Amino acid sequence: MFQWSKKVVKSVTFNPEIADESLLAQVESYLEAQPEKTFSDLCKEALWQALCVPDSVRPSPNTAVLPIEQQVGELQRQLAGLEERFFAKESHRLQTMENQIVQLSQQVAQLAIILSQGGSTQPVTSSVPVPMLEVINNSGSTPDPTPQAVDPVIIRLSQYLDDF
Repeated sequence: MFQWSKKVVKSVTFNPEIADESLLAQVESYLEAQPEKTFSDLCKEALWQALCVPDSVRPSPNTAVLPIEQQVGELQRQLAGLEERFFAKESHRLQTMENQIVQLSQQVAQLAIILSQGGSTQPVTSSVPVPMLEVINNSGSTPDPTPQAVDPVIIRLSQYLDDF
């Protein structure tokens, strides 16, 4: 029986006849339309069909060995996609952390203002300092005639203002 070495190279000769030239033109246009295929791939497909080999025995195009350059290119594309997703996720986490730091800085500044103006002993929630600052900044204006809910801290501060 005839045994081949691991890699066998066979050649195909196209004669200067009209039929061969036409076939060669078809081969070239087919390979231009599908740059991932080689002339060797095309010959193998034609031989599989010509010899009537069942599809179950034929290698699938997905399992065919890709040239190293194509494998490297595919890995580079996958790596670039992974890096893009990673950096987007980390950027979002960093933005969230920066926003939290800004909020905490604002709360610390508000607490510092409250402590420097009298040091209340009541717990302060995040919604209380904002109206208190508005009241302190507007204390020189005339009071609003409409009744509003009065904060106990404002009552204490207003007592000190009345003493002046």
